[in-house]
Amino acid sequence: MKKIKFLRILIAVLLSVGLVMMFSGCAKKPAETVAVQEEPLVIEPCIPKVEPVAEEPLDTGESVLAETVVVEEVAPAMDYHLVKKGECLWWIAEYEDIYNDPFMWPLIYYANKDQITNPDLIYPGQELQIPRAGYGMEEIQDARKSAGAPRPYTPPEDAMAPIQ
Repeated sequence: MKKIKFLRILIAVLLSVGLVMMFSGCAKKPAETVAVQEEPLVIEPCIPKVEPVAEEPLDTGESVLAETVVVEEVAPAMDYHLVKKGECLWWIAEYEDIYNDPFMWPLIYYANKDQITNPDLIYPGQELQIPRAGYGMEEIQDARKSAGAPRPYTPPEDAMAPIQ
């Protein structure tokens, strides 16, 4: 009697598993791949335009071209930042025109303690001051250490550290 009951339960389980497998399927069919011929990537060098400047003609009647000067346009370093939705101090410090180093976010926090009570909570529309000078290397290293930067705590070469 016990064997029959056990067999009925076993058959019921196997049937239910089989039905589940039948309706759920094992895996999706792989999508058919379509061969797309891509155009080759053409990288053009970034060469600034240089226009020669003609000087006044000399007494001999010849014209001489002045030396050309190439001026690169560099974005000015920002003294403040207007917080946008979804930003945090880490991301703001990581922007190239701010510090280009996310581990320097404590410097922004310390400079704006009057409007930031919790460094995890900044709000859209806040205008944060970005310190550009007045810090020594020890203060910057302490800020990077408190932010969890790896040793040594010196900023990377491409960072815009606000050193005196």
